[in-house]
Amino acid sequence: MKKVLLIIVFVLLGLAESFAAVTINYYNKDSKTYKWKVTMDGNTKEVTFDNSRTSAVTVQGSGKVCVIETDCGKIEVKEGAKIEIKDGCIKITN
Repeated sequence: MKKVLLIIVFVLLGLAESFAAVTINYYNKDSKTYKWKVTMDGNTKEVTFDNSRTSAVTVQGSGKVCVIETDCGKIEVKEGAKIEIKDGCIKITN
């Protein structure tokens, strides 16, 4: 019985980790859409931040932190962060 319980616990932990992601709420003040490289857990993806709007993007992965590479440099963003994009640079607002 204990072995079955342990197996169930490990399966549930594995499932929880596979659903991890970083959701970024953003306000892009610029009239330009940006496509920036985002690195999470050693994997790099391209994420689009649409122009002149408030929206959200989700970066799939197993962590809760990602790094966005902009022309202004790299910035670390945590799960649930709110950012503002102005003149191609990111500022964390929360």
